[in-house]
Amino acid sequence: MPSVIENSYEEAKKLYAAHGIDVDRVLEQLAAIKISMHCWQGDDVRGFLNRDQDLTGGISVTGNYPGAARTPEELRSDLEKAFSLIPGKHKVNLHAIYADTEEKVELDRIEPKHYEKWVEWAKVQGLGLDFNPTCFSHEKSSDGFTLSHSDPAIRQFWIDHCKASRSIGAYFGEQLGQTCVTNIWIPDGFKDVPVDRLAPRRRLKSALDEVFAEELNPAHNLDAVESKLFGLGSEAYVVGSHEFYMGYGLQNNKLICLDAGHFHPTEVISNKLSALSLFVEGILLHVSRPMRWDSDHVVTLDDELLEISKELVQGDLLGKTHIGLDFFDASINRVAAWVIGTRNTLKALLRAMLVPVEALRQAELAGDYTTRLALTEEFKTYPFGAVWDYYCAKSGVPVREDWLAEVKSYERDVLLKRGV
Repeated sequence: MPSVIENSYEEAKKLYAAHGIDVDRVLEQLAAIKISMHCWQGDDVRGFLNRDQDLTGGISVTGNYPGAARTPEELRSDLEKAFSLIPGKHKVNLHAIYADTEEKVELDRIEPKHYEKWVEWAKVQGLGLDFNPTCFSHEKSSDGFTLSHSDPAIRQFWIDHCKASRSIGAYFGEQLGQTCVTNIWIPDGFKDVPVDRLAPRRRLKSALDEVFAEELNPAHNLDAVESKLFGLGSEAYVVGSHEFYMGYGLQNNKLICLDAGHFHPTEVISNKLSALSLFVEGILLHVSRPMRWDSDHVVTLDDELLEISKELVQGDLLGKTHIGLDFFDASINRVAAWVIGTRNTLKALLRAMLVPVEALRQAELAGDYTTRLALTEEFKTYPFGAVWDYYCAKSGVPVREDWLAEVKSYERDVLLKRGV
């Protein structure tokens, strides 16, 4: 490790220690956090089961940057490259369409055997796996409805798919010794104002009851439900609204997923965490970056990411929160997108940990809002970057922008040779 990095770290430690912050301990805490990195950034949400199927469900990926993964082997290679540039040991979040099998299998008939190569790879890499049923980009979702569909046969198809997905999630957790979070998101909704808002939600509730009927070992699998305010093609009405899933999750003890891009543009999930934490045993976060009508931009170190991290740290919510990423951008190098988003999420958590929370809390309780504001502002320019550099160097990954040269080299030697 270069001496300048160590020296800067030691000087930073002294500044933080003056406020009672043990930086070495903070880095131990950071190393224990696992970010679930989403596989679908690597191939533009195409998957491998129905690769020729057009994207539906309000999902659209823009851009044509060369080098998208075309096979499970290429996707795993890209993930390995990304993880080699990110400090810590993390997880991979799979969608059902990413099965690695030569068998032609329908979504309602998927089994753990269709993902065995992912499990063996994860064991070798020391990674965990999370899972999602894929309730979009399928002929049985072409009209925009799945679990709330008015046709009982189509609805049953999606129920069986979600049940099979839970079994796969439980298998992942058992095999890898890391709890798998299996998250359900559906695109169901209307483009224009419906006559009946209640009936689809009744059908969805009944379908979810059937999906979750089998009790699974929570050490192996945890269920989550994910809401959305609107989507392309469902601008007027989404069956699985925030209110619906919050009620369902609370009533049925499921993780409630908060996606940073699934709410009104003036609404932020950081302000929801403390309230929700009082009533749930666990929360799933999908860290993304909303921008107008598109909710899935690469995560940057912006104000909302910093606020989310602050809430998790200051509210002592890290133990009950599962953090995953959810964005897809085909206009830039896809491996770089993973690295930027994951490193930024870790940076935000580190910065939140390097704040004198107790001193700020005491000032607030005493009504000393002057001290609260002064310390909050001063710590924004404390040298957390020196701590981050040390953490990267200690973890054996590139410091600062040095990772970009490795991505560019990988692009030249691997990605550009894949063709179109």
